[in-house]
Amino acid sequence: MTDRLPVLDLRDAAGTAERRAEFLDRLRRAIHEVGFFQLVGHGVEDAEDMLELARKFFNLPEPDRLALNILDSPLFRGYSELGREHTKGIPDQRQQLDIGPEQLEHTPVPGDPAYRCLIGPNKWPAAMPELRPAIESWINRLTGLSHQLLRLMLESLGAPAGFLDDVVDPDPQIHLKLLHYPGPVRTSEDTGTGQGTGLHNDLGLLTLLVQDDNGGLQVAVDENRFIDVPPIPGAFVVNLGELLEVATRGYVRATLHRVVRPAPGVNRYSIPFFFNPRLDATMQPLPSPYVEDADGVIDVADNPLFALYGDNVMKGIIRSFPDIVARHHPTLAATTGPSRS
Repeated sequence: MTDRLPVLDLRDAAGTAERRAEFLDRLRRAIHEVGFFQLVGHGVEDAEDMLELARKFFNLPEPDRLALNILDSPLFRGYSELGREHTKGIPDQRQQLDIGPEQLEHTPVPGDPAYRCLIGPNKWPAAMPELRPAIESWINRLTGLSHQLLRLMLESLGAPAGFLDDVVDPDPQIHLKLLHYPGPVRTSEDTGTGQGTGLHNDLGLLTLLVQDDNGGLQVAVDENRFIDVPPIPGAFVVNLGELLEVATRGYVRATLHRVVRPAPGVNRYSIPFFFNPRLDATMQPLPSPYVEDADGVIDVADNPLFALYGDNVMKGIIRSFPDIVARHHPTLAATTGPSRS
């Protein structure tokens, strides 16, 4: 695995045949060798405006934020205080706002698979009415960009570009987070782990992230060696999720990554957008010469990979939000395996 994080320009994909071929080759090597790259030339120009909206949201008075308390949401949506979400059992030192697909509320029925509990509407801050239209516009544009990028990835692997269209159309299970990583103000607030977000893989297909200029995102290149992802103004950091690893039999890896908590007095903001299959979609191996020769998905004892996206995402949610599971879904507490319905 290389130490260098490639920077790809999406405009090259629409260039001459030679430029497009070079772009596809660099894209294939990036998703195989590193699992991370930075994307420029994508035409989404308002990342700084979105980061400023995130700053404004986290600067709202605490009662306005707690009106969206994720503890009150059986959908796992809303505002989280420091330490609410866990990675590998350790509280992450970040505040966040979780947004999913805007859907009608689902009334559970007997026999529903566990993942059906994720269907419903979002919570929006009454004190900041401009946030909803801005985020919904951002989600619409990033959904289109993600789908375009996914098709290019498949093309780079010699697979039909539209092979995964039916697992994301017409309603991909998108997920967006506004994130705030406050550095400890006092020594007593430092947990000693340095953990902003713990070491993890993403669960779906691909992630687009914008980050401010404070850095902190790190990618595992070896078992005990990490590299920093340098902030590039206007770039999306792109990484791959577990379901793409499943579909490519391990040729594409969902690379482990983490966020280091900022220094005292420093505030880091970022916005990840997760592009995922439909909850009820099952991944199939890509018809690709690279996939045919791949070694297969590596089984990790404490992190089974499920081809059905709903099962894979519930695995992560049950581990990440134990307080919400205990309050709203106590029967799920011991459920990390595939659905039986």
